[in-house]
Amino acid sequence: MYMFSKSLEERCNRILRDMEGSLTARDRVGIQDFVLLDAYTSESAVLDNLRKRFNENLIYTYIGTLLVSVNPYKELGIYTKKQMDIYMGVNFFELPPHIYALADNVYRTMLTETNNHFILISGESGAGKTEASKKILQFYAVSCPSTKLLDNVRDRLLLSNPVLEAFGNAKTLKNDNSSRFGKYMDIQFDHMGGAVGGHILSYLLEKSRVVHQNHGERSFHIFYQLVEGGEEDLLRWLGLERNCQRYSYLVQVGEGECAKVSSVNDKSDWKTVRKALSVIEFSESNIESLFAIIASVLHLGNVTFVADSQGYATLNNSPEIHWLSKLLGIPAQVIQVGLTHRKIEARSEEVLSPFTVDQAVYAKDALAKAIYGRTFTWLVNELNESLANKDSSRKTVIGLLDIYGFEVFSVNSFEQFCINYCNEKLQQLFIQLTLKSEQEEYEMEGIEWESVPYFNNKIICDLVEEKFKGIISVLDEECLRPGEATDMTFLEKLEEKMGGHPHFVTHKLADQKTRKTLERGDFRLLHYAGEVTYSVVGFLDKNNDLLYRNIKEVMRQSKNAIVKHCFPSTEPDSKKRPETVATQFKSSLVGLTEILMSKEPWYVRCMKPNEGKQPGLFDDVLVRHQVKYLGLMEHLRVRRAGFAYRRRYEIFLQRYKPLCPDTWPNWKGTAAEGVECLVKHLGYKPDEYKMGRTKIFIRHPRTLFATEDAFEVCKHELATRIQAKYKGYRVKGDYIRQRQAATKIETCWRGMKARREREKRAWAVKVIKKFIKGFMTRNQPACVDNTEYLAFVRQNYLTRLKENLPKTVVDKNTWLTPPPIMQEASQMLRKLYTRHMVRRYVQGIMTERKAQLQIKGLTSSIFKGTKENYPHSVGIPFVDTRISEEDIHIKVYQMIRQERIKYSVPVVKYDRNGFRPRFRQLIYTGSAAYLVEEAKIKQRVEFNNLKGVSVSTLSDNFLILHVQCEDIKQKGDLVLQCDYLFEALTKLCLVANKHNFIKVVQGSVKFDIQPGREGFVDFKSGQETMIYRAKNGHLMVESTRTKSRAMIQN
Repeated sequence: MYMFSKSLEERCNRILRDMEGSLTARDRVGIQDFVLLDAYTSESAVLDNLRKRFNENLIYTYIGTLLVSVNPYKELGIYTKKQMDIYMGVNFFELPPHIYALADNVYRTMLTETNNHFILISGESGAGKTEASKKILQFYAVSCPSTKLLDNVRDRLLLSNPVLEAFGNAKTLKNDNSSRFGKYMDIQFDHMGGAVGGHILSYLLEKSRVVHQNHGERSFHIFYQLVEGGEEDLLRWLGLERNCQRYSYLVQVGEGECAKVSSVNDKSDWKTVRKALSVIEFSESNIESLFAIIASVLHLGNVTFVADSQGYATLNNSPEIHWLSKLLGIPAQVIQVGLTHRKIEARSEEVLSPFTVDQAVYAKDALAKAIYGRTFTWLVNELNESLANKDSSRKTVIGLLDIYGFEVFSVNSFEQFCINYCNEKLQQLFIQLTLKSEQEEYEMEGIEWESVPYFNNKIICDLVEEKFKGIISVLDEECLRPGEATDMTFLEKLEEKMGGHPHFVTHKLADQKTRKTLERGDFRLLHYAGEVTYSVVGFLDKNNDLLYRNIKEVMRQSKNAIVKHCFPSTEPDSKKRPETVATQFKSSLVGLTEILMSKEPWYVRCMKPNEGKQPGLFDDVLVRHQVKYLGLMEHLRVRRAGFAYRRRYEIFLQRYKPLCPDTWPNWKGTAAEGVECLVKHLGYKPDEYKMGRTKIFIRHPRTLFATEDAFEVCKHELATRIQAKYKGYRVKGDYIRQRQAATKIETCWRGMKARREREKRAWAVKVIKKFIKGFMTRNQPACVDNTEYLAFVRQNYLTRLKENLPKTVVDKNTWLTPPPIMQEASQMLRKLYTRHMVRRYVQGIMTERKAQLQIKGLTSSIFKGTKENYPHSVGIPFVDTRISEEDIHIKVYQMIRQERIKYSVPVVKYDRNGFRPRFRQLIYTGSAAYLVEEAKIKQRVEFNNLKGVSVSTLSDNFLILHVQCEDIKQKGDLVLQCDYLFEALTKLCLVANKHNFIKVVQGSVKFDIQPGREGFVDFKSGQETMIYRAKNGHLMVESTRTKSRAMIQN
């Protein structure tokens, strides 16, 4: 279920990605195929469509199967492994345009048709051709079958790129990693689609860059990588310093410094190149020889000449000659002679003719270019050896042609002339192949072919390459003729032979207005892509590319293995001059054309949106110029000749069959009949489409858009219906499975339940029998019959006892009555539990509470069972004092404070003679008791003179303090009434340390009024509390009877 949901989600995401289907998306992101533009002949419409897509970061657009790529100058995150997986095996137009879609379609077409293909990647410098080539190679590296052998080939194919870039790419004004040579790479595949080999062809390496670069440009990357990234030991062995400024071939002319490139990391690239050379399996000796050659070119650039007295060149810097000798393995003297002399044959003799300084510099530069150029050729051959497939069985091939685009600089020289000639030839081939493929498709489908008007650039190609009349022929003739041939004489010859040509103009041939834009040494060609003005300065020298024979002989003496290979002793050394550079390039283009004509073509047109390499900036003028010289309008016109859209019947029917009830969901007949039925239902007019043998051809984009818009609406309806059907199917399936599972679970559950019930009943019968037997024999000694019953009785009693234990120590009634067998155990448990509760209670008592209980214990020992109202006082806690020190008069406090007040309480004192009540304070100190009236101490009773205290057994609050009187002047006993009787008397016992001097008296108490004179206090019970003087002169205290009276009497 999870996998199904996941695949459904992926399918939905794929549908959402197809934004081109809705009108809103079309308006916002443009058309993904220029062929579907209504205004296909308008450059402005093409430009507007490109701009819309570029602003939405959609850099790819189709013209049929041609891919237009606009360099975004930023990372877009569209070249991940996930993106590769999305485009693998998908129909070319099913997903938005992408270079992976083109690469995948080429690959699958090659496997299906088992024929050869090539992808032509073109565009001007900085448009992203090299990156496009890399992306295609990376896609094949991931998508092709993988084995250990195939992975090895794949790694070599991928790593050949950084090596070729290091030796063949350089920073130009327009591109920091510009390819300065043309590259055609064949990738060979076996019948299973595995990459098993490759082959590389290179074209027109810009050797002049070795000795000279324009302002703001650099030489080839490898020089800077070696100097900046080379290991210290290697540089020491090569005699190099880690400073590019020290080498004149790397320094800008007139500025004395190297161009800075922020986007290139030479140190990192050096490591990549070293790793690549190892993976491609270059031997260590070859790698050393290769770097020795690169270093020797740098040393050669630092060789300087001075003129002697006769004006001939001599060398004045022997260190550079020393390093050249060491690195090339040629004696220093031989190198010196070779760089300063030329060998001339005079009749039968050979004579060394000395160079002037200018001639020596020319010879030195020619040697540097020759060494580097031939080394580059050797490098390409070695890469081919590494990539060669040894299996002789038939292979299919996909070629990648990454070649320089049309170049227009402020000053255009011989290199730009050759590059633009190459683009003219490729444009001619491009139009021919496109027209041919279109015409063949129409004829194969039985559709009438209509001739397509287009600009035929054959007139320009003939102007350049025609035998005896073309510019290359005139240039070669001027290079070979005896006499003083110069660049200006070459220009004069051109004016003489090309004077009336409509695509050729010079300063001399131009009208007055055009002449202002031309220098005297310029000529202008009107290419298919526009006008380009060339300066003839250097044309002859660059075309000749002469290397004196004696310098070749010097190089043949080299012990460097690569140099020895590049300058073989078997090389023809005839006196006939070799082919010129232009002629060689022309021949190589003929060979390339033959290779391409034998393969099926695919095209990637790379464009740059602005000159400043800024992301998000779209320069209309620059892009319009590229649209023109890339031939996009011609290709679009060819593709739109007659019919804008064509698809195989099966694909068209599969996509649009939901629009017709007769074709949905399944068409029973042939695909062609289904499409015929479908288009009739959609209301296509006869002039809007044609039915071919295998494809339907639709003339106008609006017809397709109307169909697509209808399909967009239909998709949502279909999706709803499909979802409903699927949900119903899934729910029904879930229900059936759940019902079956429930039935099975119920069956198992019922069976298990019945078995458990039976087992339970059998067990219950046994238990009940045992229980009955045990009950019957419960009073007998323990035996087999009653053991379990007695154990149950014990357990049952203990369980019930556990739940009904007494909560407090004083609870004597809640202990459960034990069965006979548990009598003894119950008594022991009760004692243990009681001790446990007491212990727990005692352990839980706080210090203050403990002290309170001790005092209460003393009170109990005195009054329990003797004083009627004692039980009522038990629950009332005692306090430290009843009168605070602030409430004692200050005079009294000052008089007694040295004795330390222990306790004080308010009392009522009855006079001894008249028993009149008076409110007093009773204060205990450490040594005496004081009776205080406000600021006066009425009586002081020392504890030593206190004979005892008398209280009644009734519920009154009277106490009589018996004082020892030895003097008649001393006051007698004290008769007091205190609301806190028990507290006051207990505190008195503690303070006076006399625990047995309190007497509880029944009836009346005798007291001494003064020595020799006595009084009495009588106590009795009554209906209410009364205190009065009786007729007999006694003080009568009558108190109410309480429930405790009975206890006292008992």
